[in-house]
Amino acid sequence: MRRTDRFPVEGPNSLWQMYRTVSFWKAVRNFAFIQLTRYAPFLSFKRWIYRHVLGMKVGEHASFALMVMVDVFFPEKIEVGDNCIIGYNSTILTHEYLIKEYRIGAVRIGSNVMIGANTTVLPGVTIGDHAVIGAGSVVHKDVAPYSFVAGNPLRVIRADVRIPVDEAEEALERG
Repeated sequence: MRRTDRFPVEGPNSLWQMYRTVSFWKAVRNFAFIQLTRYAPFLSFKRWIYRHVLGMKVGEHASFALMVMVDVFFPEKIEVGDNCIIGYNSTILTHEYLIKEYRIGAVRIGSNVMIGANTTVLPGVTIGDHAVIGAGSVVHKDVAPYSFVAGNPLRVIRADVRIPVDEAEEALERG
């Protein structure tokens, strides 16, 4: 279940009202630094900008691949644990603007998590330690620790990656 705060709006859709929720100058500054990190080849430089400019909580040895897009409006609501890999061209959102409301929710990514390329993480989700997210997935709900999930909609491929594949298949057959 995603944990987001919901804010109803009146008048035109909430995206037309975005600068009531976040300062224009904050959005411009964040956008410029996020674009810089998307193309930067130095992992420690990216991590420094995420931590010290954008206010994200980023663990040691967390790696953001080329073209990763973090939330422009509320990057400070993103927490990434130690030794994670966020794959090429993935997106991590902490906001969503809808027709009659907008929602804001923190994203928590545990330690030793692998997120495949072109994955979208939606606001308000928690990804547990040692989880593996398959490429091209949409993470619209919490992911348990040690699980391997993939797809859109997100499905559990293996409930526990610590169990060898043959034992997992036998357990599935037994029901």
